[in-house]
Amino acid sequence: MEELIESICDYVRKPYTDYAVMLNGEWGSGKTYFWNNKLRSRLESIQTNGKNYKTIYMSLYGINSLEEISKKIFIETNPMISKTLKKFVDTREGNRIPEYVKTGLDMANLFGSMNFNSDKLDFSKLFSIDDKILCFDDLERANVDVIDILGYINNFVEHDGIKTILICNEKELATKFKNSNMEFKTFIASYILDKEGVLKPNDKKTEENSKPLANILEDKITDIFDRANAYERIKEKLIGETFEYVPEYPYILNGMIMKYSYNEKLIDFYKRNSHLIIAAFKKSGTGNLRILKHALNDFERIFEATLKEYPDINYDILRTMLTFTIAMSFEIKAGNMVKEKLRLIEDNDQYSSIIFTSKILNDSNQFYLREFDNKYFFNDSSKYKFFKFIEIYVRTRMFEEKQFKTDLDNAINSYKDNKNNEGKKYLRLLNDSYWKMSDFEFESLWQQVIDEVKGGQVELKEYVKLFIIMKYLLSIGLVKMPVNDLKQDFILGIQLSATKNMSELDMLSTNLDMDIDYDTQDKDIQEIKEKYLSIRKKAITEIATDKAKDLFKNIPNNIGDFYKQIMGEYSDIPVFSRYDMGDLYEKLDLTSNYDLYNIIDMLNVRYKDKKELLKEDSKNLKKLAEIIRKNKKDEQTIKQALLENMANTIDKLHIK
Repeated sequence: MEELIESICDYVRKPYTDYAVMLNGEWGSGKTYFWNNKLRSRLESIQTNGKNYKTIYMSLYGINSLEEISKKIFIETNPMISKTLKKFVDTREGNRIPEYVKTGLDMANLFGSMNFNSDKLDFSKLFSIDDKILCFDDLERANVDVIDILGYINNFVEHDGIKTILICNEKELATKFKNSNMEFKTFIASYILDKEGVLKPNDKKTEENSKPLANILEDKITDIFDRANAYERIKEKLIGETFEYVPEYPYILNGMIMKYSYNEKLIDFYKRNSHLIIAAFKKSGTGNLRILKHALNDFERIFEATLKEYPDINYDILRTMLTFTIAMSFEIKAGNMVKEKLRLIEDNDQYSSIIFTSKILNDSNQFYLREFDNKYFFNDSSKYKFFKFIEIYVRTRMFEEKQFKTDLDNAINSYKDNKNNEGKKYLRLLNDSYWKMSDFEFESLWQQVIDEVKGGQVELKEYVKLFIIMKYLLSIGLVKMPVNDLKQDFILGIQLSATKNMSELDMLSTNLDMDIDYDTQDKDIQEIKEKYLSIRKKAITEIATDKAKDLFKNIPNNIGDFYKQIMGEYSDIPVFSRYDMGDLYEKLDLTSNYDLYNIIDMLNVRYKDKKELLKEDSKNLKKLAEIIRKNKKDEQTIKQALLENMANTIDKLHIK
């Protein structure tokens, strides 16, 4: 960077120049930051004839006319300009002042009593601009023809020798030349080609009419409207040197971080993890520091909300959230196709499942997400990487509190699971870290994993995923054992793990296939999936039976405990499907009318938006309704009316 500064300083130090210099770089790469924080002060320290140079900076972003450029230069030069002089610049007489003279109008403050409306006044003799350095930024973002702007600037450079620096993105300039006013260009090109007979049907094959029409039009447009060549010609005349700007990311990032000095915890977190920020930024491949700046601003809100609700959260989770926030910012704001794919992901489980199927099952339809994961999380072994609330926040600016808490609770539980499973060998297969091992280490690893599998030491929901990996390693020759032996070891392990981890099954959804939704035609994998589902369903059935006995024993004497359990820890467990409805009817018949009324309301609340749970319980609930109607008493009472209401409520649950 010092070499770049010195090269531009050498240009300014030369006694006379008739050319400008260009600083070229990507949008958002920090060119303007470089000018403001490093280059400008160095240039203003240069002396000529005993005087220091003064820089005049001007962004051309949104400029609609050359006149606007003149007025902006004038205002930049005159921060203390009088109201009279400001009004004068906007008048017809002010507009007649030569353009280069307007850059020196600050000298007019020395002549406060002068009549500026005088037609006889020769402004060109009143002002000296030899000690000025002009800097024009955002050349490609002006709404004026760039060639006209360069011709305008050439007046300063060639005729008056004014030191001039242009800051731009030349790649975008080329695109702008090529794509401007395409409808008009296509119309004219089509008209000329038609007149030339090129578009008429012709049986005689020539090199010209054998081309696709789109290529013929493109060639003609280039031939007629070759503005890029015009740009090159004037650039060759005006620009003496072009410098490529390559930012010093640590320096610029430090400047960004220092803006958060009012927030001690956040600035400390950013400083400690600056390597992660720079790594994610570089992996984005955009070079756009402006997007990074917005990402750090977004993360401030996320950081504050997290520490407020979860003050003891592990900082490893915060680090992953920081990387994910930066990744989402670049994928969304840089207009990458992957942003639409990420929008469809609902949670981390779905994200992990897609990554896995893409890698092991070679699902090309999910390749986009695998690329995203490899780009930003290649060396990250965290099980929880996808935060839906961050994806929503970056995309929509809406901070969804409920989703935020759901994601953080799941991330914290996932981190605890990782801690509890430390030392288990099978995790090295699940997180792909085995590829970095030596052959000797890997041979020992997979044999140890088989021992963990057979011993039921693998987390139950990971068995199918682990089998898919082992089957893949077996197919490429890295694991050496008969596939039937491998299957038997896994089936035994699933049975043992289900027995050992009954508490884990307590928390599982009734949607049994949710954790193993891997689309494959492999018969061995299908067999393990079916065994897993069968064993798991049987275990959940046993749990539900025990839970049902524990729950319904509270009717009618401990009804408070019944409400607490069925709407709390048993809210997703199909307890009605595992209990004798005849026994339940007898309990309900002994229940007070007040509590019976509340139980009817509870049924409506329990099954609202829970179709899978209702499907499990529906058969027994229908049986309960039949028993109620079968035992209807001749004498109508409030108790009888309430029981009939319960049977009617069950009918209205839309059980299929």
